[in-house]
Amino acid sequence: MDIRNDIKYYMAREAVTFKQLASLMSEKTGKKYTINSLSGKLIRESITLKETLQILDILGYHLDIKKNS
Repeated sequence: MDIRNDIKYYMAREAVTFKQLASLMSEKTGKKYTINSLSGKLIRESITLKETLQILDILGYHLDIKKNS
């Protein structure tokens, strides 16, 4: 799983830039997010599940977990 490319893919589908996403994340959480902080978390793969779920919510998606068959 490459969360960085997945998030960038969904951002592109919804025409959301890192600048817009950082602003929306800051509004949603009350915590300061910047382009560099979000990009860095994705590059380092240090983004939390909570942050990932918040990003997906902002972009209009949700995470669906299914048991392996």
